[in-house]
Amino acid sequence: MSSPIEYAYNNRSNHLAELFEFLRIPSVSTQPGHKEDTARAATWLTESMKRIGLENVHTFATDRHPLVYADWLHAGPEAPTVLVYGHYDVQPPEPLELWDSPPFEPVIRDDYVYARGSSDDKGQVYIHIKAAEAYLKANGRLPVNLKFIIEGEEEIGSEGLHKFIPQHRDLLAADSALVSDTAMLGRGKPALVYGLRGNCHILVDITGPGRDLHSGTYGGGINNPLNAMSHLIARLKDERGHILIPGFYDRVRPLTVGERELLANFPLDEAAWLVETGAPEIWGEPEYSLVERISARPTLDVTGLIGGYTGEGTKTVLPSHAHAKISMRLVPDQDPKEIAELFQQFARSILPPSVKVTMRGGGSKPALIDRDTPPMRAAAAAYEATFHHPAVFMREGGSIPVVNQFESDLKLPTVLMGFGLPGDHIHSPNERFYVPNFFAGIETSIRYLELLRQTE
Repeated sequence: MSSPIEYAYNNRSNHLAELFEFLRIPSVSTQPGHKEDTARAATWLTESMKRIGLENVHTFATDRHPLVYADWLHAGPEAPTVLVYGHYDVQPPEPLELWDSPPFEPVIRDDYVYARGSSDDKGQVYIHIKAAEAYLKANGRLPVNLKFIIEGEEEIGSEGLHKFIPQHRDLLAADSALVSDTAMLGRGKPALVYGLRGNCHILVDITGPGRDLHSGTYGGGINNPLNAMSHLIARLKDERGHILIPGFYDRVRPLTVGERELLANFPLDEAAWLVETGAPEIWGEPEYSLVERISARPTLDVTGLIGGYTGEGTKTVLPSHAHAKISMRLVPDQDPKEIAELFQQFARSILPPSVKVTMRGGGSKPALIDRDTPPMRAAAAAYEATFHHPAVFMREGGSIPVVNQFESDLKLPTVLMGFGLPGDHIHSPNERFYVPNFFAGIETSIRYLELLRQTE
């Protein structure tokens, strides 16, 4: 009988082929035209989980896309229970013309599988399903009690899961949570994320005249919504990156001396990071290091600006509407609802009565995780045993909405055990996942479950 790690090694080609099947399903949660595809991805997951021997496999309906649940609970009451979280929905692939290969036809180039969702998060969550398979097929049992909750709305705010968790505390009860939706420091360099920024996103709609107007006939007498939007945007930040909304920083938890020292020792190659971004130079709040700016400081960015004629050539009209998408990344102890209200108050104080404004949005809270827990120690040991390199602790600039809720509603310490790489192009064209990390991730997950049984 082979060990779980031997089983995983001997079945690598099968596991990769299955991942390709998963990636071919265009489960774009934000686009109504892919609603059936997103449901198909949930069905594919349930069939995969049943096939490997997981039990109580079930889909739960939400207002938009289903949740997938499964478990295996025969390790005994003395064994810890682990709740594995992930998501099967993906970002829209547009602009399609910037992809080197079709986004839902996975291909391997230079040891990377290129496809939308390969790194975020189908490839990473499937790692843990295959680790469970390795135990069940090789040993007939798992060393811990295991639960899975995999959602289809992470890319649109996790509203269904946020409602589901407080209504199903008993179903999701566990001793710790395990999430793989983050990146390592680099090839062969594992990292345990202990902090995630929250998010507050707002869509600003400004309306001026009832229709597009001739700029010569009406210009100077009508407030152009694009001009008004530009004035608003110019007032949000100064030239060095400081956010100018009154009260925005009031609840920001200051970085301690110890944490600033920890972040200062983080091995970020700034020159390589700059090359990876393609930007001409590093920019941001001068009082903070680059590591602090991109992981532990709040941000405000315009992520979309829409209005007027954008086709070839010119069209001399005053547009009736202008739209902006604003994304604010938040840090402990900022609250997205409060930040949204501060933003809206500020915007209304700036915009004149010559235009009308409506605003809507949502958000998620930041999370800060205790670095010294048995699950964290087991994760660090599993990483090092697999990659032969000690794991570093880091904050992540992105958001995973459910992590804060695991702590607040379920009282779960969470391990963020990522296998992505910084250059995976998540949310961008040519998203990719390093195939050796897919296989090493399965081995790490196998080791983690055994080590967790021993450390609890």
